[in-house]
Amino acid sequence: MDVERLTPWLDEVGLVGDGGPPEVSFVTGGTQNEIYEIRRGDLHAALRIPPPDAPSTRDDGILREWRIIEALEGTDVPHPPALAVCRELAVLDRAFYVMGYVDGWSPMNVDDWPAPFDTDVTARQGLAYELVDGIALLSKVDWREKGLAGLGRPDGFHDRQVGRWTAFLERIRGRELPGFDEASAWLRAHRPLDFTPGLMHGDYQFANVMYRDGAPARLAAIVDWEMGTVGDPKLDLGWVVHSWPEDTSTGEGSVAGYVDMTDMPSRTQVLERYTEVSGRQVDDIDYYMVLAKWKLAVVLEQGFQRSGDDPKLQAFGEVVLQLMSEAAEMAESSDYRS
Repeated sequence: MDVERLTPWLDEVGLVGDGGPPEVSFVTGGTQNEIYEIRRGDLHAALRIPPPDAPSTRDDGILREWRIIEALEGTDVPHPPALAVCRELAVLDRAFYVMGYVDGWSPMNVDDWPAPFDTDVTARQGLAYELVDGIALLSKVDWREKGLAGLGRPDGFHDRQVGRWTAFLERIRGRELPGFDEASAWLRAHRPLDFTPGLMHGDYQFANVMYRDGAPARLAAIVDWEMGTVGDPKLDLGWVVHSWPEDTSTGEGSVAGYVDMTDMPSRTQVLERYTEVSGRQVDDIDYYMVLAKWKLAVVLEQGFQRSGDDPKLQAFGEVVLQLMSEAAEMAESSDYRS
């Protein structure tokens, strides 16, 4: 981070703090975007920027993220405060934005649930309900009033899904994915019972939220909005519950292999909570779970195909096969009709 170039811009947009030089430290980042922590007197913020070698389209993605979190101001959706955006490449060579630093913890940064969620079952269940409350509240945002009418193309959203992601897979295909044809055919033949367009996150899961410290469970912010769009918010719900166990008492269930689901609410309870908060029906959840598994498999296949020597991306190989197989099996066993 070039602090000498960043500092005049911070002054210009009013992020002055105590007027001294900002303290900037790297937090996290990879192939998508990088995050830096900024401290300057009473200013505590985070800067999100594409890596230097990312394609130019990533700048558009950063501005898209900014547009969403700025639009969420004044809503009850937990999100990072939007502070300032820079569209001029002359400052740091990439588009970037600054948001308020979120004080809390991420399930991705802990080996086990932190206290008191490790021993207090009721408090732990609150983490699940807070997770689903986040997208339930997001689905209620008036996206037109918030100026997001051009963010996505909700008309024909479900008509495009299979064709769009099949074409994507064909561009990167390096192997056969058993179950793909069966799940694809089922998705083409089915549709939701109803469709009310809304703002959706696009990659909603425990990995993309932060919680406040201590009990009761409180969602601090939904983060990582690079896949956000106006589409069908219930796909976010499908993303959450497609691997959520109905019986969580055995200790065998997990979500995406990284969250211990022991004594969490059941899938049915989570769906009931979503309906209660969002006001949307979930009788067609089978459609969304099949779509979520199928789409996630296609998305992760891209990572596997470009994995090279990266063991993390190589691990996607088996995950993709499992997800696609589960999508086909769920489609075959479902009695959902639309």
